[in-house]
Amino acid sequence: MERTGPTVRFSGLLAAATAAVLAAGALVATAPVAGAADVDLARNGGFESGLDGWSCTAASGAVVSTPVHGGTKALKATPAGSDNAKCSQSITVKPNSSYTLSAWVQGSYVYLGATGTGTTDVSTWTQSSGAWKQLTTTFRTGPSTTSVSVYTHGWYGTPAHYVDDLTLVGPGGDPVVIPAVPAGLKTTAITSSSVALSWNAVSGASGYNVYRGGTKVATATGPSATVTGLTPSTAYSFQVSATNAAGESAKSAAITATTTAGGGGGGDTKLPARALVGYLHSSFANGSGYTRMADVPDSWDVINLAFGEPTSVTSGDIRFSLCPVAECPNVESEAEFKAAIKAKQAAGKKVLISIGGQNGQVQLASTAARDAFVTSVSKIIDTYGLDGLDIDFEGHSLSLNTGDTDFRSPTSPVIVNLISAVKSLKAKYGSDFVLTMAPETFFVQLGYQFYGSGPWGGQDPRAGAYLPVIHALRDDLTLLHVQDYNSGPIMGLDNQYHTMGGADFHIAMTDMLLAGFPVAGNTSRVFPGLRPDQVAIGLPASTQAGNGHTTPAEVNKALNCLIKKTDCGSYQTHGTWSDLRGLMTWSINWDRFNNWEFSRNFDAYFGN
Repeated sequence: MERTGPTVRFSGLLAAATAAVLAAGALVATAPVAGAADVDLARNGGFESGLDGWSCTAASGAVVSTPVHGGTKALKATPAGSDNAKCSQSITVKPNSSYTLSAWVQGSYVYLGATGTGTTDVSTWTQSSGAWKQLTTTFRTGPSTTSVSVYTHGWYGTPAHYVDDLTLVGPGGDPVVIPAVPAGLKTTAITSSSVALSWNAVSGASGYNVYRGGTKVATATGPSATVTGLTPSTAYSFQVSATNAAGESAKSAAITATTTAGGGGGGDTKLPARALVGYLHSSFANGSGYTRMADVPDSWDVINLAFGEPTSVTSGDIRFSLCPVAECPNVESEAEFKAAIKAKQAAGKKVLISIGGQNGQVQLASTAARDAFVTSVSKIIDTYGLDGLDIDFEGHSLSLNTGDTDFRSPTSPVIVNLISAVKSLKAKYGSDFVLTMAPETFFVQLGYQFYGSGPWGGQDPRAGAYLPVIHALRDDLTLLHVQDYNSGPIMGLDNQYHTMGGADFHIAMTDMLLAGFPVAGNTSRVFPGLRPDQVAIGLPASTQAGNGHTTPAEVNKALNCLIKKTDCGSYQTHGTWSDLRGLMTWSINWDRFNNWEFSRNFDAYFGN
């Protein structure tokens, strides 16, 4: 949330990521001469039999008759969105043996590599190839390696590339056999709309299929998956099978899981089924003018006091005071402010302290800062008799250290200490404590593509950095209202980029929160969807409040699509989210400045 104009933080991320990838490209190795006993083990490496033997992501792979390097066919692969057009094949090999992998390619940023070698996985690439060019690399298998995966892929945003005459030369391995049936299937997390599953890894398996009621609903490369788009308070049956190049195992024994009931949201917070959330400029003024607490209309169900800010970035010591008279001539007294808060609460409203905002950078980099945060926030809550806390950390407050790659088990101190601090506050105040969060899309939905500094380094370490906080606190979370404004284009679950300002952006961004998504494209690390009653859509109240203002007509279209599955446009949601909690806006002051257009539309839509 901003006191002044908008700031968009997307400019350097993609460029930095691309530069890092190019810097990490492997050198082309000189291939040794194959021994007399060596053979070409690649199946259909010339693509003369179509894609037989190959697995390509999404719909990226196709066989064409021109251009070709040899024979009559070649592979054409086209990157799209977050799909880098990867085509792979699992090949049986012998342990402790040397292999040479080669392919002829045409196009820019074409990669060739092998994984699962048991030693050092290898890859090579070409930056630009106007004509056919041969890529070659070598590797040695480990002492227990019996299969490897060879692959080719392009790079995000580049045109189609071509691959032909791929070979893997070395000693042949024993025949691949169908893997065993997975054992140990169990649930690891259940929400009203999702079930997370895990099972024991199966030797020789290259992937797994997940079945719900006998129908395949998901695939995974590792022994875990999350099934989303489920109905609250409903029992489901799940099974899993293991796959490899030889085929698919039988299904495991079935387990039953029942989704939780919708509603509740982080304790007995007693919010209405449809809630309107707004930020009140209490500690400062800007072009919208100062609004007294007593003058906030009854439309607003949750009022976030903006802002509590730290004495220094790393102190954790949060302070809040009313706007100075010199800045806000009509500011009420402390006594009047406290009395107005009590009146709002008596009318069923919730009043929270919001920490952060654009200017309030908070980095809990030490346990001392964590403890100071708990103490100082508690003092603010007690002084004003507030109902809870809103976390509006922006800018450089949250980032992931290099090597912190799994949102389920974060290691970065600023993340770990924030989670610990909030849990302490929740434990202190109990089940009635209201906890809300207002991250930017950069810190949440961008995590579908990028997480932290990335596998090669060089990405913005803040990308997706709110995900571990949301995940760790999901059982305590009352509302998540991501700021669907001041944002660059974000890729949705349809692998298309969506741009703020219309219904489509809010539909795609909200659906991601409710359906869940693989983080940085890793299908073994899926961020589970939140309950619909835990989610509200964040929008600016007027054109002056921030970039990405959405007209009431477009807001209503977004609500129609998410709640009723009508007016959806080109994006198809992964469920009908009838329990969606409502809307958040920056801000109450700006809505007043704009003749209450935002709140009036909310009341009209939901019949308040």
